[in-house]
Amino acid sequence: MLSSDPDVLPQAFFARDPAAVAADLVGCTCISLCGGKTVISRVVETEAYRGHDDPASHAYRGPTDRTAVMFGAPGHAYVYRSYGVHWCCNVVAHGDDGAGAVLFRSAEVVGGEEHVRARLGCRPERPQSGLLRGPGLFARGLGITVEDNGLPYFADGSHLQLRKGEVGERERIICTPRIGISVAAEAPLRFCIAAHPAVSGPSRLRR
Repeated sequence: MLSSDPDVLPQAFFARDPAAVAADLVGCTCISLCGGKTVISRVVETEAYRGHDDPASHAYRGPTDRTAVMFGAPGHAYVYRSYGVHWCCNVVAHGDDGAGAVLFRSAEVVGGEEHVRARLGCRPERPQSGLLRGPGLFARGLGITVEDNGLPYFADGSHLQLRKGEVGERERIICTPRIGISVAAEAPLRFCIAAHPAVSGPSRLRR
C-alpha cells in the first residue's frame, strides 16, 4: 500500500542509481515508530552501495538468503548485523533489474530524544549530536532490528517512513570516499552535510 501522505518519499524515489538516492536522502526526515515509540531524525550522512560492479556491496556476488532484499523492489529496508555486534539499516535503491542499497550512517535527533537515550543507555551529558552518529547507533537509537528487514518505507501503517526534508541555506552536502571498509573504499559514494556535528568518521571529513 502506498502512502497517502504527500510528504512521504514515494517508491519511485528509490528506483534510481544508489548514488543519486544517497545524495538526495541527506536532509530528509526518518520517522521510526518501532516499539510504539516515535523518534524523528534528520539524515545527515549516507553511503551508496551498488550491485555486481561494486566489490564492497553485499550484492556483489549475487543474491543470497541474506541479501535477497537488495535485489527486490526499491524502497524497502535492508537490515543486517555488522561484525556480529550491531544492526545496520539501509534502504534498497536501484534501477530496473538491478541491486543496491543506501546505508544510513548518521542522523540528528529531531524528536523523541528520550527514547533514543533510553535505548542507548547513555549518560545525560552525552551531546545530542552523538546519539545517532554512526550506522550502529542509528539503528539502535531508532529501535531498528532484523525484524524490520524488508519493511517498506513508503507505505501507510509502516513503522518506518522517510519523508521529504531540506538542507539549510548555509549547509553544504559533500561527497567523499566511503569509510569503514577495506574494499573499493576510494569510491566517492559517501554523502554528508559538511561540518555537521552528527556526521561520523574522521574529523577531517567534517571540516
